[in-house]
Amino acid sequence: MNLTNDSFIILIKTKTWTERYYRDKAGWVKKSTRGRKFRATAEQVLNHLLPALAGVKPNLIVEVKHRPLPASKKRTP
Repeated sequence: MNLTNDSFIILIKTKTWTERYYRDKAGWVKKSTRGRKFRATAEQVLNHLLPALAGVKPNLIVEVKHRPLPASKKRTP
């Protein structure tokens, strides 16, 4: 099983919206509810993720999904 950063999708959601964070070859990407894509640094991803995990914003739900990478996109060591 591949457990690198690019094999996971982080979902931060409420009842009405969902933001997706995932890693591609160039770095982290945030995909908004409207489908717009934004580049993000690792620090920006943590700044969005940590308040939800700490319970500071109780209405946020964090979900992490594993996505197996296709053979064509697997990293070579």
